[in-house]
Amino acid sequence: MENIAQIRNLKKSYENGNIKALNGIDLDIKRGEFVSIIGPSGSGKSTLLNMLGALDIPDSGEIKVADYDLTKNKNLNEFRGKKIGFIFQLHNLIPNISACENVEIPMFAQKISSKEMRNKSLSLLEIVGLKDKAEMLPNKLSGGERQRVAIARALANNPSIILADEPTGSLDSKTSNKILKQLTRLHEEENVTLIIVTHDMNVAKLADRVIEVLDGKILSKNDDSLLDSEISI
Repeated sequence: MENIAQIRNLKKSYENGNIKALNGIDLDIKRGEFVSIIGPSGSGKSTLLNMLGALDIPDSGEIKVADYDLTKNKNLNEFRGKKIGFIFQLHNLIPNISACENVEIPMFAQKISSKEMRNKSLSLLEIVGLKDKAEMLPNKLSGGERQRVAIARALANNPSIILADEPTGSLDSKTSNKILKQLTRLHEEENVTLIIVTHDMNVAKLADRVIEVLDGKILSKNDDSLLDSEISI
């Protein structure tokens, strides 16, 4: 299976080099793989996710994702718009527009008609079980429903990769399970590459592979040893 992401000696620091968020990361992720990234706060896991989504720029090293060289390509907006679906812990929905309109936002770059956007948005909301709440504002939805809208929005640009940063971190266990079922179903049925940053080993265990990050370095990329051991996260 081909790689969808290749990272070589990736480095990123903040505060004039005093904080080394990433300190020489090497990583390959295969197309269609489900990967979880774990580690304590400040370990660099969210920075790594941001690099994969071109939300941040490395100081040095190489990173190629979905045929884009992110260290050389200048049109990163095009990359994000065509290749990446983002899901955040706080859903980041726009509060004064409906669920349906929130899902439509990534489609504006696709140059399709308003009717096509609406139909696609309704179809995506149906996938996550919220078509009947398409016209509701985010503040009228539960936390789990808002996160499901965020999943629908992440799929609006037919992404090659979904990047999720603690997507169930603010939800109760019952709602978290529903969200995770939606994500794993998308991975399995649509062959979407899914990369989740999490501190929850119950979430991590759902992945094909667990990557542990500490002090800006990858400690392990295994799929078995981490799951069978106690990890402080």
